[in-house]
Amino acid sequence: MSVIFQQARIINPLEHVDSTGTVKADDNGIIEAVVYGSQTLASSPGDRVIDLRGQILAPGLFDMHCHFREPGQEYKETLESGSNAAVAGGFTGVALMPNTKPVIDSPLGVAYIRHHATTLPIDIEVIGAMTVGSKGEHLAPFGKFCSYGVTAVSDDGSAIQNSQIMRLAFEYASNFDLLIIQHCEERSLTMGGIMNEGLFSTQLGLKGIPDVSEAITLSRDLLLMHYLEQHKLHHPLRRPRYHIAHISTKAALDLVRKAKRDGLQVTCEVTPHHFTLCDEDLFHAGMKGNYIMKPPLSSRENREALLEGLADGTIDVIATDHAPHASHEKECPSDQAAFGITGLETSLALTITELVDKHIITMSRAIELLSINPRKIMRLKPLLFAPGEEANFTIIDPEAQWSVTSSSLKSKSTNTPFLNHSLKGKASRIYHKGQLLESDTF
Repeated sequence: MSVIFQQARIINPLEHVDSTGTVKADDNGIIEAVVYGSQTLASSPGDRVIDLRGQILAPGLFDMHCHFREPGQEYKETLESGSNAAVAGGFTGVALMPNTKPVIDSPLGVAYIRHHATTLPIDIEVIGAMTVGSKGEHLAPFGKFCSYGVTAVSDDGSAIQNSQIMRLAFEYASNFDLLIIQHCEERSLTMGGIMNEGLFSTQLGLKGIPDVSEAITLSRDLLLMHYLEQHKLHHPLRRPRYHIAHISTKAALDLVRKAKRDGLQVTCEVTPHHFTLCDEDLFHAGMKGNYIMKPPLSSRENREALLEGLADGTIDVIATDHAPHASHEKECPSDQAAFGITGLETSLALTITELVDKHIITMSRAIELLSINPRKIMRLKPLLFAPGEEANFTIIDPEAQWSVTSSSLKSKSTNTPFLNHSLKGKASRIYHKGQLLESDTF
């Protein structure tokens, strides 16, 4: 039985497509035919025809920065519950950070995730740790990671502080064309900090995190990349590739702009909570635990700079940094709250509500940020609307109005500052692995 997606607005920036069209996929999840315009495709008895007038058919969304907590903290999230949240948010694939318990710093951890992910409805990529135990002291086995299909390494949540170890990471990673993903934080400045350092942290009596800590670590890493390239100290055929996780400040964005102009292979991501909220929102919030994260919600000026970076193309990816925590880890004094919030189920809606509807970016640019670029940066197979290609789709209703409630969330945790917020835009379904899944009922 084939599935015919009829009269959708098909958007794929990779193919420069933004047009009404119809796509037919066979029961193995392979595209049989694509036509554009008002023309439709003939159906056979038993085919399922889905009218998508007013909805968008996009390449499956991919989140390159997630935490599913398994192994070790399954009370917060599991591979299964995290996958359910991904489907609800319209994602057909995610990349999982390695800071589980134990840390994914060896092929054994990669094999565990891959084994338990085989029956899940989404694709799961594993990001290996950059150092053993993510302690920043000894490099993890990059070569073995590569043989297990790992394409990126990171000590997310714990930036490497030792410059010699960071240099070796760049050199070693270039041998295997591994992407380095860095959580930029100079810990000597941030230790004990709870929220962005400024007027609002002072008024709340909370220890501040100076926003310059992000740019200091990023500046060091970019100087190392310049040095290695200048002296040709990396693999002769593979230059270092570097991706900044959850960028949050104007100073860091300015460094990225310069690095790109200088020809370095540098990319960066932003989270929906950082382009939507600022430290003032934390100040006025009732339950503040759901507004505590790293990097912290920054100043209004930094948030405006992020919007500018999204509009001018400096920012390459929107990633959720989906970080589930149990209620007792958030419903507590602010200086005791765990860092991080959930994000898979609100990411698309916040992108439409805060960026597309406010004419900061187009819908095509949104799909580029949420699907095309993360796959490209992670060296994953591109998704094309063409016969013989994999049918991997997210179906989006851009006009859907909905409210974020704890009862509607599929994640095991509900630690989001957007509870009870009204949002616009929602993934109605995904189609992947030959399965059509309704986001509201899965």
